[in-house]
Amino acid sequence: MLGPMALPRKKPATYDDVLAAPENLVAEIVDDELYLSPRPASPHAVAGAALLTELATEFGHGRAGNSGGWVILFEPELHVVGQVMVPDLAGWRRERMPEIPDAPFFTLTPDWLCEVLSPSTAALDRAKKMRKYARAGVTHVWLVDPTPKTLETYRLDGPGWRLVETYEGEAVVQAPPFEAFRLELARLWAR
Repeated sequence: MLGPMALPRKKPATYDDVLAAPENLVAEIVDDELYLSPRPASPHAVAGAALLTELATEFGHGRAGNSGGWVILFEPELHVVGQVMVPDLAGWRRERMPEIPDAPFFTLTPDWLCEVLSPSTAALDRAKKMRKYARAGVTHVWLVDPTPKTLETYRLDGPGWRLVETYEGEAVVQAPPFEAFRLELARLWAR
């Protein structure tokens, strides 16, 4: 499978390039380059959907004694720090986003986001997008990798990231910023 491809350009990519991208690809602009990535394969899609379901149920809807204090979205388009990026999941604390705007993209930096890594996107997610997320002020980033079945959690520490913890396999975790919830990693790998 081909990875995200930066298209050679003589000028910086623009939002018109994103809009012109084929609908079956995820289009992002990072460091003035247009990246086109294929839609996720099944392990990636399963992990992302399961995590969205778990977190949105617990924190987006206020079940199990939680306040419902988060807005958690699947593949939101972010326009932050001069980039156009599409994380797999992103979350905003309700006090920062009391209502979801009726807009094609978001300019408010998320408080948390998650990238589900795949062989085709891992380098872009780790090497380029993580730096931009830090610059934008995202407080927490999770990297989920369905192949080795790992969850890496990061916290913004000054201008860069501090690895908080790496979990694997079928561990049950209480990871920031969702420490109030016991996440069973096995649910992310189930097929």
